[in-house]
Amino acid sequence: MAFHWATFRTRALTAIVFAAVMLAGLFLNQWSFFLLFTLIHFGCFWEYLKLMGKIYDVRYHVYSKFGYMLLGYGLMLWFCDFRVFAVLGYGLRENFSLPVSLAGFIMLVAGIFMSARVTLRSFSGAALGIFYISLSWGLMMDLYQQSMNIGFPQPAVAGLEQPPMLYTMARNFIPFLIICGIWINDTMAYIVGSLIGRRPLSSISPKKTWEGTIGGILLAVGLLGWLYPLISFGRVETELAILVMIITLITAIAGTFGDLLESKLKRLAGVKDSGNIMPGHGGFMDRFDSLLIAVPFVWLFLHFLLEKTLNALI
Repeated sequence: MAFHWATFRTRALTAIVFAAVMLAGLFLNQWSFFLLFTLIHFGCFWEYLKLMGKIYDVRYHVYSKFGYMLLGYGLMLWFCDFRVFAVLGYGLRENFSLPVSLAGFIMLVAGIFMSARVTLRSFSGAALGIFYISLSWGLMMDLYQQSMNIGFPQPAVAGLEQPPMLYTMARNFIPFLIICGIWINDTMAYIVGSLIGRRPLSSISPKKTWEGTIGGILLAVGLLGWLYPLISFGRVETELAILVMIITLITAIAGTFGDLLESKLKRLAGVKDSGNIMPGHGGFMDRFDSLLIAVPFVWLFLHFLLEKTLNALI
């Protein structure tokens, strides 16, 4: 795969603007984070429904489209804890999740009856977006508020007034760590694959190579394992570096499968990109396809495997 400087330059410039918007959303406050992923949620779901319409050769009524998206958004709101996401004392989960879901259900039913043609397969395919898209962003909300309120279980170590860095800091920037892992993996895989890539990774995405994929994963794990603790604390903590490397490894591998999954959907739909909102990067799903699969796997690792291990050691 030849290296194209013009393509790389376009992608790089778009990525800079995109990164600025993402960083502002991630770090200003909880509401910027929430609004950022609200926009991403609706953008991804809209494009997903366009793909489903092409795959199943149906035209979803606009009521049905908003019905699916609101049902999914209600699920996303359900993950928003009162202690982090509340407006004038009204929690998003407690006061808005059910009404939004109910409104979505009503619109969905109305849209189905107003559609000229609907099939069980097209209905089911669209409904899967609630789990594929909305659940992932709901879990991202949970990871964010975990870093603000809950954190890891604290070990009862005599003489320690402050808990170890592993427990206090490892989750503080988990959403940022996941996103960085995706960005670095994608960039390094593109560069390595362009320079030395020879063997295609999959027929689903012929431009991806084994060399680029493996190189991207290794470089992402190595760079974040070294840089993240260094930037956070001014020195490298071995335990934190190992944890960051494990999370980055999960992110990079799961993200690769997420990219392939979206490539499969686009191939079935007969389109090159899911959208055109970002020059050189396509649409929302083109930009966040890896994240959609990586987030649930990181969440599972943190909430089940790692916490059970920590609880067993405490």
